Amino acid sequence: MRASFCKRIFLLISVILLCSFTHALFAQGYEIKVKVNNLPEATIILGHHFATNLLPDDTIKLDKKGEGVFKGNDKLKEGMYFLYFPSRVIVDFLVGSDQVFTIQTDTTDLQGKTVVTGSTDNEVFFNYQKFIAEKRRQQQKLQEEFRTASDSASKNRITQKLREIDNEVLAEINKILTNYKGYFVADFVKATRDIEVPDYPRDEQGNVLDSAFKYQYYKAHYFDNMDFTDARLLRTPIYDEKFKFYFQKVLLQVPDSLIKELDPLIEKARKDPEVFRYVLVTLFNYYAQSQIMGHDGVFIHIAEKYYIPEATWANADFINKLKDQISKRKPLLIGQTAPDFQLVLIPDEHFKQAATDTTAAANVYVGSFFRLMNVKAKYTILMFWECDCGHCQKAMPELHQVFNRLKDKGVQVVAVHMLGGAEGKKKWIKWVNDHELYGWINAWNPYDYKYKELYDIKSTPILYLLDENKKIVAKLITPEAAEEIINALLKENSKKPLT
Repeated sequence: MRASFCKRIFLLISVILLCSFTHALFAQGYEIKVKVNNLPEATIILGHHFATNLLPDDTIKLDKKGEGVFKGNDKLKEGMYFLYFPSRVIVDFLVGSDQVFTIQTDTTDLQGKTVVTGSTDNEVFFNYQKFIAEKRRQQQKLQEEFRTASDSASKNRITQKLREIDNEVLAEINKILTNYKGYFVADFVKATRDIEVPDYPRDEQGNVLDSAFKYQYYKAHYFDNMDFTDARLLRTPIYDEKFKFYFQKVLLQVPDSLIKELDPLIEKARKDPEVFRYVLVTLFNYYAQSQIMGHDGVFIHIAEKYYIPEATWANADFINKLKDQISKRKPLLIGQTAPDFQLVLIPDEHFKQAATDTTAAANVYVGSFFRLMNVKAKYTILMFWECDCGHCQKAMPELHQVFNRLKDKGVQVVAVHMLGGAEGKKKWIKWVNDHELYGWINAWNPYDYKYKELYDIKSTPILYLLDENKKIVAKLITPEAAEEIINALLKENSKKPLT
């Protein structure tokens, strides 16, 4: 009897322990119940935000009551998630550490009637959204009143009310940050805030002591309200927007300056592998595609220092192609000495003679060899072009006008025509004569086209501006831009004392 009783007690304890263990395992996962009034047997999608993307995670079909459950044994990565309904409406919500809760809504207003129970993050989040929506409505009404106000007293009254709304929003944010510290919703709401920039420091007379103070403060404190290494924020729309604004708008778009600012940021991102990958890929892609002059230097720096050695997600073929691309583009960076190469100079007299001499026009064995480095000029505009190219047909007459304005200031143009053979030369002869492109160095090289690879030429026209020592000052710019740069440099050099 006693043995039988002990056996029953042991069995009961085992069942209790097993249930507790099973519950502990299940608690590690997620369970999101969904109830939608008036939406029976519909398919809805659970997904999450990542940068600017909406990525699906799971799909369920609601029962006849419009109820269903998303669940899994592993916890979801924390961030902002969404439900996608057949009507193409999206309802956003937060997933923090507590991942067992219920979302209830109604098809009459899927977003406005959403209620979340069992999740502190979402109870606060949805109340905050409703609060912000109401304050935004009040702001819009006041702004409309301001536009139609006819006297200063009314405008001052409206301005004061707008300030009061701003203060109310700030107070609500501070309340959330204080009362819900440690919750994801607090970190999310804080990340939406812009920093407050103090006024300029002034002397006793009220004069500004540092005109760059506000910019420098804003740049230095830009991420104060957002943990840059928090991967949860990657899974919200906030991170991508704030990060891109920082490196595209806040930082000065000067290559050397950008590199000095971005290196510490990339190093900081190492704290979290997801953040590191996002930051590196985002910067790599942006500067690889940027059309801003000098940004190729930033791209090559990021590729060589970080992407090639550390982008373990990239395949070997891509990395090898990237290395080859860098080897071609690196010698063409601003500040580098332009690659030297041999050309054939065709004098103006030949063009004029060949206008009526078809044999001369087709003769490819004419002219004199010279090298780019032998061109003597304060500034050299190196232009690669083809007379069949529509953009070239517009750019070349413009460049000739620029040359005529600058030639007495020590500026030379080396206009390299790239069509080869007798037919290419005949077209070139006609185009130069028709547009009277005389006075500068008209050149080509029908015997050697390696310069196309040397200058990584994939399209035309391509313009390089070189200094007296043939260092690249600017590139891939218009003739007018080249003129502006040259005049600015000449003016700057004229102010330097003679040595």
